[in-house]
Amino acid sequence: MKSIGARITFWFVLSSTLALACLFVAGYRLLQNYVIHDLDLLNAAEFQQIKAQLGSDYASLNPEIINERIRQTTEYASVLFYISIDSPGHGNLFRSKNLAGHPLPDVKGRRVFNGNMPGIGELRIAEFVLPPFDVSIGTPMGQARRAMVAYTQVSLALLLGMILASILIGLGLSRLMLRPVRLIGETANRIRSDNLTERISVSGIDDEISDLARLLNQMFDRLESSFNQVRQFSAEVSHELKTPLSLVRLHAEKLLVDGTLSQAQEEAVLVQLEELARVNQMVDELLFLSRAEAQGISMNLVAQDPHRFLQNFEQDVCALTEHQGCRLHYAHHGQGLVAFEERWLRQVVLNILTNALRVSPPGGVIALRSEFVPRYWRVSIEDQGPGLTREQCERAFDRFVRFNPTGTEDRGSGLGLAICRSIIQLHNGQIHAEPGTGGKGLRVVFEIPASQQDVVGKTFPRTHSNT
Repeated sequence: MKSIGARITFWFVLSSTLALACLFVAGYRLLQNYVIHDLDLLNAAEFQQIKAQLGSDYASLNPEIINERIRQTTEYASVLFYISIDSPGHGNLFRSKNLAGHPLPDVKGRRVFNGNMPGIGELRIAEFVLPPFDVSIGTPMGQARRAMVAYTQVSLALLLGMILASILIGLGLSRLMLRPVRLIGETANRIRSDNLTERISVSGIDDEISDLARLLNQMFDRLESSFNQVRQFSAEVSHELKTPLSLVRLHAEKLLVDGTLSQAQEEAVLVQLEELARVNQMVDELLFLSRAEAQGISMNLVAQDPHRFLQNFEQDVCALTEHQGCRLHYAHHGQGLVAFEERWLRQVVLNILTNALRVSPPGGVIALRSEFVPRYWRVSIEDQGPGLTREQCERAFDRFVRFNPTGTEDRGSGLGLAICRSIIQLHNGQIHAEPGTGGKGLRVVFEIPASQQDVVGKTFPRTHSNT
C-alpha cells in the first residue's frame, strides 16, 4: 500500500477490529462463567430443597420413604433437574424418572463438573454430601450453550459491522488527517521557477505539520533568493555581452570588407560571424526570459479571430514545411475570439514547427490543429518523429534542455520551448508536450483563454504538400 491514507485506514481497521474482538472474547468468557455459576446456584438451591423435604430424621429413613418424599419434590422440576441419591452401603436409593434408570456421570475427585448423558445431552452436575448419602443433581446445559452460540453470532455480526464502519471512518479520518499534507503538496507543486513567491499557509496549531510547513517555506525562501540571484546574473551578463559581441562582429565584417584575407581566412571569419550570430541570438533569448520572469514585458492583447491569424501566415508555414520536404495538415474547428498579440504568438507557433520539422522524416506530416474547447482556444502541433518519453516531455520546457533523438547535430540553444512557455504564460495560458497519436511522434499543445463563450462552427481542414 503506497498511499499513507490507505495505511492509516488499514491500521485503524485492524486495531479497532482487534480491540472489539478481544472485548467479545473476554465477554464470552465472562458470560460463560456467569451462566455456569448460575447453574451451580440452581443445583445448590435444589439440594437445599431436597434436604428440607427429607427432614431432620433422613438418616433413619428406609429407601421407600426416601423415594416417596423426594418424588413429591422432584416431579414438578423433572424438566430442569436430574437427581440421583446414592448410599455407600445400600447403592442407589433414588433416581428421578427423567434419568430412565441411567446413572449420572461421575468424575472422581470432583464435586462440580460437566457430563454427557446419552439421549439427554450435556449436564452441569454437582455432588453434595448429606451423610450417609451422596446427592447428585444435574441441570441441562443446552439452553446455556444456545445462548453462547447466539452471543457468538451476534458478536460476529457486530464485528463485521465494525469492520465496515471502521473502514468508512478510517477513510474519513485519513482524509481529514492528511488534508494539511495534501494542501502542502498542492502548494509545493505550484511553486516552480516561474512562481517562487507563493508560500504554504501555516495553521495556528503548533504541531508536526506546522513545523514541516515552516521548514518548507524556509527552503522556498532560500530557493527564491538563489533563483533571483541567478536571474539577475543572467540578465546583467546578457546585457553586458551585447556591446563586446557587436564590436567583435564589426571588426570581423571589416576584415571581410578590406579584402586582404586569403580564402581560408575568409571562411574562418565567416564561421566566426555565424557563431557570433548564434551567441547574439542566445543572449537575446536570455534577456527575453529574464524580462519575462521579472514581469518586465507587457503584452498588447487584442481580442481577435485566431483562424484569421493562422491563415495570415499560413503561406510562410507552408513554405517552411515544403523546404524541409514535409507536408502540413491544418484544421480549425469552432468560432470565437481570443485575446493575444500576433507577433509573440507567431514566434511560438514557428518555434514549435521548427522543432517538429527538425525531427520529422522526409515526407512526414506536421499536423496543426486549432479548435475551441470550453473556455479555451487550443492549438496542437504534432510531428511524426521519434517522440519523447513522459519524463522528457516534462523537462522539455526547461532552459538549455535539448533532446536529439534523430542522432543529428542539434544547433539549437535549448531556449526555444522555454521562450514559448514564457510567452504563453504572459497570455494567461498554459503549454505542455505529450506523446503523439498511438504513442508515436510528439504533440505540443498550448491553450489560451477565450474572450467569450465558444460557438461550435465549421471545420476547415487543409493539407499542403511539396508535390
